[in-house]
Amino acid sequence: MHIGTAKGAFAFGAHSVANNYEAPRQALAAEQEELLQVVGQLREELRAFARSPETDELTRQLDETRGEIQNTGEASPGRLTRLRQALQDAAAAVGLAASGAAVTQAVVALLGG
Repeated sequence: MHIGTAKGAFAFGAHSVANNYEAPRQALAAEQEELLQVVGQLREELRAFARSPETDELTRQLDETRGEIQNTGEASPGRLTRLRQALQDAAAAVGLAASGAAVTQAVVALLGG
């Protein structure tokens, strides 16, 4: 028998038992928690705006930022830089969104200026 890749809990044979325990998710740093919250708010607000290549890219970056924070506990500097660029590129739409400034401020604070 060959098993290439497996994830989760497995049990083989008679009377075998498999237990799968997930490690508790670490609490996010306050700055990351704030970024996660405002990213979600801006993502929802963008649904009301007309789509453009810039807003589509911003939506993608928001989703990827949210995913990275949820999976690793923080957004990496590279992810923040890409998000900041997407925010700048979609400035017209972001300026109209109430949470756009909050996301921009959170990204700038995490990048250190």
